Formats: sequence, C-alpha cells, structure tokens
Amino acid sequence: MLLLRFRFWGMSLLALLAVACTRKTVSFNSRPGDGAVTALAAPGDTLTTTGRKGAPKLSIAGRKAVVTKEEEKAAKDLEKAAQRKKPIKKKLFLGERTKKGFIKSGPKGRNQIVEVFYYLKNFKQPDPMAPAAFYFSPKKHKLYKATGELDPSTDKVLHGPYKKMQNNKVLETGYFAFGTRHLRWEKFDVKGTLLTKTHYEMGFPRDANISYYDAGRTMPREVVPYVNGKLEGDYVKFRNDGRREWTGKFENGRRIGEWVNYGDYKKYPHYVYAYGESGYEPEVEEPELIREYSHGGSVIYDKEKNIDKRGDADPDATPAKDA
Repeated sequence: MLLLRFRFWGMSLLALLAVACTRKTVSFNSRPGDGAVTALAAPGDTLTTTGRKGAPKLSIAGRKAVVTKEEEKAAKDLEKAAQRKKPIKKKLFLGERTKKGFIKSGPKGRNQIVEVFYYLKNFKQPDPMAPAAFYFSPKKHKLYKATGELDPSTDKVLHGPYKKMQNNKVLETGYFAFGTRHLRWEKFDVKGTLLTKTHYEMGFPRDANISYYDAGRTMPREVVPYVNGKLEGDYVKFRNDGRREWTGKFENGRRIGEWVNYGDYKKYPHYVYAYGESGYEPEVEEPELIREYSHGGSVIYDKEKNIDKRGDADPDATPAKDA
C-alpha cells in the first residue's frame, strides 16, 4: 500500500515537469488577456524590458550624490568667477585715452540744450593748419572754437563722439579727432528731419575747395567748405608764412557767427566781427565789430562788456627804460 502511494506521487511529479518544459506557441491573433501573451511579457524577458536598461537600481535610486570638499570648493570658485564683474574697458578713440563730459545750456525744461562729448586725457595741441579746432573749458563749463594755441593746463581738447540734444531729440552728432571735426557729422531739426550731412578728414571737409601756396600741397592758402555744392562749414584763409588771416563759418551758403581777422598778429586775433546766428535767414550786409585785441592779446574793445580802450596807450607795449 505504501509502495503504491510513492508510485502515485512520483508519476504526478513527472507529469508536472513535463508540462513545465513544454514549448508554448503564441498566435498573432492572441488577445492581450491570453495567458500566453502575459507569460511572454514577464519582467525578466529582455525583449520586453530594453527601455529599462540603465535605470537606477532600487538600492541606489534614493541616495544623495557624494561631493568631496575639493569638488565643492571648485564649484564655488566657478560660481564666483561667473558673478565677478567684467573689467571696465578704458575709453579709447583712435588709440588715445579719453574722458567723458557734458554741459547744459539754456532754460531748464524741454528747451534746454545738452551736449555730451569726450576729450583727451593727455593733452595734445591741435593741428595749426586745420580749419577749426574745438576745446572744453572746465572752468567756464563751455565748448569753444580755438582762436590760437591752447593752454595745456586749462583747455581740454575734444576727441571722440559728440552729441547735441534737446528734449531727448538729437540735434547734431559727429566725432572729434584731436580737436577737429572728423568722419560724418549730421544736423537735425527738432522734428528729427536731417538737415545736413558732412564728412570730415581731420577738420577738412571732403568736398572742400582747398588751394595751396606750393606745388607739394603742404601750405594751404584757403579752405572753402562745400556740401552738395553749397557753402557749408568752417572757412579759413592762411598767410604765406602759415599764420591765419581769416576764420569763420558758413551755413546754407551764408556767413554766420563770429568771423575773426588776425591781421599781421602772430598768435592772437585782431578783430572779431559778428554775423547772424542762422544761415536760414538773410545774411547781414555789414557785420558788426564786437571785439578788438592788441598785438599781445589784451582786449581793448568789447561791445558786450562795454569796454573801450582803443584811445589809451598800448597795454602790451614794453615800458621804456630810464636813461
């Protein structure tokens, strides 16, 4: 009886093993709920788990990354370097260091004129042969047109971009180079309409009519500025020894502003005449004398300041020595 019981259990075990080793087939018409399909989709089958390759194991998925002190310090240094401000570039124009300045003129409000400019940090005398040179006076807080050699201790030679504005609208823009107008200069009206556009080369308008004393074209005689066939810009006439004889300015074909006559003086102007303020109005037929200087540069007549010493002794005369 006991022997029969062992045979029964042995036969049952062999039957189960045979069923487990039997090769299962799957039809293409099988439904997702069929047991065969479910068996093929078992988690251990590499054909159905390729998308999980490389996924973190459960044993390390919740762990924090371990960072060494050296790595932490390197990360902080990198962050500080990214936050560090970039070094301020030095203001350079044509290879020269410059400083920025601005002035305001006229009544406060919308009609106030604002001029933004740059000047040389290290003084250099403008070219004496240039038609016009300009400088900034920190003491008077104004821009001036030079009438002779500049004072290195007080005068700042304009050099770099220039902009003139009114009510946040640009009226004039251009560049200075060693005190002279350079490159493109443009003027606008208050509505933003372009009035004039002039190109300069170190003070000389590109379209200027320039005459010379010598065949080598090294000694200018006269610089007559033209823009689109019309007189526009700074005018200058030289003597044959290189000294200036006349300087002035044209606008819209007419003389405007101050015209300076140097006569036979070597360094200083002799007479200063005034024309109208705008070239878009009729030109003054007879200019008015507003200043007169002695040969040493002393003012002997100034209409605005009510000074008239023309009948007095020469203030620059050398005093006679006692016998």
